[in-house]
Amino acid sequence: MGTIREEVWQDDTGEVAKYNLAFINPILQRDDNGRVLGYDNAHGRHERHFKGEVEEIRFPGYEALLRRFLDEVSELKEEKT
Repeated sequence: MGTIREEVWQDDTGEVAKYNLAFINPILQRDDNGRVLGYDNAHGRHERHFKGEVEEIRFPGYEALLRRFLDEVSELKEEKT
């Protein structure tokens, strides 16, 4: 269970300028509005959010980051089933 949110903004050339990926499940994470896992660049740097903790990450490109995010979400869902 849970919700996956993907928000992506592109510039005039089609490059990803801003993104926000989140796996939300208030049962697994009561803080941070239920965000269990997330990736974004909202503060001018690339960040990974996991159960309330934030770390700066290297940005491998949007498609690779999306794959990483979805793989992590799959692992989290498997842990709880």
